[in-house]
Amino acid sequence: MATKPPVAFPPLQGSQRVLGTLALSLATFMNVLDTSIANVSLPAIAGDMGVSPSQGTWVITSFAVANAIAVPLTGWLTQRFGQVRLFTLSVLLFVLASWLCGLAPNLEMLIAFRVLQGLVAGPMIPLSQTLLLASYPPAMAGTAMALWAMTTLVAPVTGPLLGGWITDNVAWPWIFYINVPVGLFAAALTWSIYRSRDPGPRRVPLDRTGLLLLVLWVGSLQLMVDKGKELDWFASGQIIALAISAAVGFAFFLVWELTERQPIVNLRLFARRNFTMGVLALSVAYGLFFGNVVLLPLWLQQWMGYTATWAGLATAPVGLLAIVLSPWVGKNVGRIDPRKLATVSFAGFGYVLWLRSHFSTASTFELVLIPTILQGAAMAFFFIPLQSIVFSGIPPEQLPSAAGVSNFVRITAGAIGTSLFTTLWDSRASLHHARLVESLNSGNVALQQSFTQLGTLGMTEDQVRALVERQLQQQAYTMAVTDLFLLSSALFIGLIALVWLSERPPRVSGAAADAGAH
Repeated sequence: MATKPPVAFPPLQGSQRVLGTLALSLATFMNVLDTSIANVSLPAIAGDMGVSPSQGTWVITSFAVANAIAVPLTGWLTQRFGQVRLFTLSVLLFVLASWLCGLAPNLEMLIAFRVLQGLVAGPMIPLSQTLLLASYPPAMAGTAMALWAMTTLVAPVTGPLLGGWITDNVAWPWIFYINVPVGLFAAALTWSIYRSRDPGPRRVPLDRTGLLLLVLWVGSLQLMVDKGKELDWFASGQIIALAISAAVGFAFFLVWELTERQPIVNLRLFARRNFTMGVLALSVAYGLFFGNVVLLPLWLQQWMGYTATWAGLATAPVGLLAIVLSPWVGKNVGRIDPRKLATVSFAGFGYVLWLRSHFSTASTFELVLIPTILQGAAMAFFFIPLQSIVFSGIPPEQLPSAAGVSNFVRITAGAIGTSLFTTLWDSRASLHHARLVESLNSGNVALQQSFTQLGTLGMTEDQVRALVERQLQQQAYTMAVTDLFLLSSALFIGLIALVWLSERPPRVSGAAADAGAH
């Protein structure tokens, strides 16, 4: 392909590098924050808009799907507008979309504005990575990526806390309004530092057919997963139509992208063993991780009596150990086999989720908190080593495309993981509820004694039945959530084998590693 190589700019120096890192980190922080801040607010949003919490998860999945579809466009948009112009515009449009989300009068409008927010956010993560790496000398690439990873880890700490406090003490729309000052400041700072480092726009063709097929199969797949339980899965003609649409769309997408000269998604990257194994491990793990991230606060608020603030407190410390350990991982990822570091991450996630599989309706706040804190260590070893495997051996000119493809697959897996976990949770809870009801037949002595005792306290038979039903539901949903924690634990342990199917990336020389440590 006869295209000019991208213009190489010298690394930033001194205060310019610090301010540039701050600007890019703030924008990334705002983006990632928006994926976690809504988690603890879902019950409040659903209640305010008169929908079920499972329908409320569309607030998360609509953003994720739109974001996933927009990410592969980053390469074309970057060439068409210039990376600095595109990044700044993306941040400003994100601010506008956030403001509109806060103003949304109903769920349909909120989902529409979340789709807009996800679309304009697409280029932000890949471009923040490429701009940050270009701001540092090659020997400090590990440090640069550690700083970027820390930003993505601080947001999950702040998101639940901030989201919970705002929901309980102000109003849920403010979880979106807070993006306005942060985004405006990040956009202004980015433009002031990087505008002279933009190679400028170039006219390049857009793979419109590839984009259309991408929207078709990803949208159909997500709709199928989201609406499956509601429509009784394949007993519904609509679900069957969505499944066929997703399968056929994906097949045509594969054929088209592999034969197109300038594809919107460069599938040829999957010919590289490390890219394939790295992306697969990263995406499946992220789907598992994000599904659990959404599920835990829902369970705590719906069935354990937690407020949004306390659910935030129970989930926020997940980033504490991650923030402490990430710099060490960034400095040593070139020295230590990243497959070993990723193994530590997956084993850590497996252990944490195994601990959570022992939760019960009697679990205390402290018991819930311990696995959350330990999970931070697993997160520190997650992104950096796996990205090292994904990007190993890829030529510099293909890095933006590789970042776009890997982020697309990861974000799509996160959206599907969220929908699957909430659907499986309801399904398993129904199964456990049916079994519990069977055990409480009319001959159950303990149940009859409970009815008698509660009756002596002045409760009517209907009130007693309602109380017993609530306890049955609480027990069923708790048993269901622990089932999913145990399944996730086993899958994380299984992913370790996938990591070791990749080859070890080239070891960074001692001098380079030392340079990256300073």
